[in-house]
Amino acid sequence: MRRLSAREGVFPLANPFTISRGTYTTSPVIEAVVEADGFTGRGESFPYPRYGESMDSVLAQIAGVAGAVAGGAGRMELQGLLPAGAARNAVDCAFWDLEAKQAGKRVWELAGLAAPPVLTTAYTLSSGSPADMGAAAGEHAWRPVLKLKLMGDGDDETRVAAVRAAAPKARLIVDANE
Repeated sequence: MRRLSAREGVFPLANPFTISRGTYTTSPVIEAVVEADGFTGRGESFPYPRYGESMDSVLAQIAGVAGAVAGGAGRMELQGLLPAGAARNAVDCAFWDLEAKQAGKRVWELAGLAAPPVLTTAYTLSSGSPADMGAAAGEHAWRPVLKLKLMGDGDDETRVAAVRAAAPKARLIVDANE
C-alpha cells in the first residue's frame, strides 16, 4: 500500500538573495513524500501566489489526493487528479523518485530517454550595489554564465559594468524582474 504525505519545509540560503521585490534569506518549499514497499520517493515544489497558490492551498490539494494514492493511484492517474501546478509537480516528482528507487534505475532510464547531457547553467548574482555585485562577480568569475538581477533604479548600467569588469570572460544574462 502507498502512503502520500506532504509538509512545508524552509531551507536557509547560504547568502541573502535580493531582487526588485525584496531580499530573501530562506526558501520555503512543499515536500511531497510517497512511501511504498519500504521505499520513499520525495518531490519538492514552490507555490506561486501569482497563480493563486499558497503553502496552505498546495498542502490541501496534496492531502485531497492522499486517499486516491493509498488506493492505488499512481503517477499517470495523478494527471487527472490534480491540475497543473505546485501540488501536482511535487507529487509527480515524488512518484518518479519512488519508481526509480524501486527499479534501481535513474529517472531518465525509467522514462526511456538517453542519458542527459552535461549542461552549462547560469549562476544568479543577487542584486545589490554596483560594488557588491562586482565583488560577487569576482568570486564567481570562473563560471561561464552569470545572470544579473537588476533593479531598474538608474544604477543598472553601472551594475552591469562592474560585473563585466570583475568577470570579463563570463557570458552575462540580464534579468530585469518583469
